Amino acid sequence: MYVWHVLLSCALVLTACKMGPDYERPVEPTKEGWRLAPTTSESIANLPWWELLEDPELQKLVNVALKENLDLRMAAANIEQFQAQLVISKWDLAPSVGYKAGAFWYRNTNNAINIGDSGIIPGLEGDSSTGVNFANERAKVGLKWEIDLWGKIRRSIEATRANLLSKVENQRAVIIGLVSDVAQAYFDLRSLDLQIEITKSTLKAWEDSVRLSELRFNHGDVSKLDVDRFRAERAGTAAQLAVLERDVVKKENQISLLLGNRPTKISRGRALTNQPIPPEIPPGLPSDLLERRPDILEAEQVLANATANVGVAQARRFPELNLTSAIGGASIQLSSLSLGPFATMSATGFLSGPLLNATALGYQVDVFEARTKAALAQYDKTVLTAFKEVEDALITVQKTKSQRKAQEDQVAALKDALRLADLRYQGGRASYLDVLTAQRALFDAELALVDTRRTQMNSVVQLYKALGGGWESVEEQMLAAPDASDVEASETPSEPS
Repeated sequence: MYVWHVLLSCALVLTACKMGPDYERPVEPTKEGWRLAPTTSESIANLPWWELLEDPELQKLVNVALKENLDLRMAAANIEQFQAQLVISKWDLAPSVGYKAGAFWYRNTNNAINIGDSGIIPGLEGDSSTGVNFANERAKVGLKWEIDLWGKIRRSIEATRANLLSKVENQRAVIIGLVSDVAQAYFDLRSLDLQIEITKSTLKAWEDSVRLSELRFNHGDVSKLDVDRFRAERAGTAAQLAVLERDVVKKENQISLLLGNRPTKISRGRALTNQPIPPEIPPGLPSDLLERRPDILEAEQVLANATANVGVAQARRFPELNLTSAIGGASIQLSSLSLGPFATMSATGFLSGPLLNATALGYQVDVFEARTKAALAQYDKTVLTAFKEVEDALITVQKTKSQRKAQEDQVAALKDALRLADLRYQGGRASYLDVLTAQRALFDAELALVDTRRTQMNSVVQLYKALGGGWESVEEQMLAAPDASDVEASETPSEPS
C-alpha cells in the first residue's frame, strides 16, 4: 500500500505539467479607421439579416434556406460529431473500468485431465464409466488508468476543443454565406426580370419601327435598306430576350438548390427598383473584424489546434505511467473435490516509453511545429483578406451610388433623344439611322442601369458579409429570425414578365 501511495502522489504532482507551448492569440495591429470610410463604432453588420433585407418574399426564401440547406445541415452534423469527440477525449483522463467473466467445464474418461494441447495431470483416478470432471468459474472487475504525466491527454482535449470551436465558426460562416448567396441570387433574378421587361418593351418598339418602315417602303418613301436594318435590330433584340429568359430559369434553379429543393419556380416580391437601400452604411471599427468574422475565428481555432498538437507530439517522447488493478472471484471443482469460491486481487504499475523510435517521434514534433507555422500564416492571410474584402465592398457601395445617378440622367436624356428622332423620322426630316442609333443607345443604357442597380444591392450584401454579418450567435439568429409563415408581403408579389 505504501508503494501505491507514493506512485499516486508522484502522479498528482507530475500531472500539473503539460508539454508544449500554451496557445496565445496572435496580436494583429489594426488601424483606427477604414481607408474609404470615417471611423465609427456603429456598423451595418450589427443588424440582423431580416432588418437589412426588407423584401418579404426574400425573407421567406432565406428562412427556407436556413432550415433546408444541405450545406448547413452538414455543418450542424460536423458540430455534433466534434461535440461527441470532445466528450470522448475528456474520458481519457478518467480510469477505464471493465469486467470479465467465464466458465469452463471438462470431462475425461481416461482418468486424466488434459491441460492445454499437450500436458496432462496423471494419477487422478476415477471411475472409467464416469471419468474425471473439471469445472472452473471466474469473474473479475478491472481498472486501468493512464496517468497524464506530461499533459498529452490534456493537450489532446485542447486540440479537440479547438476543432469543435472551429466547426462552430464554420457553421456561422455557412449561415452568413447562405444569407448572402440567397440575397444576391434573388437580386440577380429581379435584375433579369427587369431586363426582360425592358427588352420586351424595346422589341415592341422595333416591331412598330418595322411595321412603319414597311408601310413607307410600300409608298416609296424609304429604301429596302431601311426596312432590313429595322428587321435586323428586331431579330437581335428577340435573340437577347431568349438569352435572358434562359438565364431566369437557371437563376431560379440556383436559388432552389440553395433552398434545398429541386428546381422550381421562385416567388417574387418587390421589383429591383423598389428595393430599399440604407442611405448611410457605417462599417464600424476595423478591430471589430477580429471578433466578428467567422473565417478569422475559425482560422484562429485551427491555429490553437495545431499549437496543442505540438504538446501532444512532445509528450509522446516521454514514458507513460499506467496503473491497473483487478478484483474478482473464482471457484474450481474437480470431480468430487471443490475449491472455492475464493477472491482474487491484483495491482500493477508500469512505465513504458520509446527507445528506437524516439528520433522519429522527434521529427513528429517538427511536423506539428511546421503545421503551427502554416496555421499562423493562414490566420494572418485570413485577416488581410478580410480587410481587403471590406475595403472592396466599401468602394463598390460608394461608387455604384454615383454611377447609378449618372446613368439615370443618361437614360432620361436618351429617352428624350429617341422621342425627337422618332418624330423627325416620321416627318421625313431624319433618316432611319438617327432612330436606330437613339433606340439602340437607350436600350443599352437601360440594361446598364439595371445592372448597376443590381450591383448596388449586391454590394450592400457583400459589405454585410465582409463585416461578419452581426454579433448574434447561431442559436440567437435562428431563434430571432421571423418565421416564413409570419412574414407578410407589403405588396402583392409580382410574377416575372
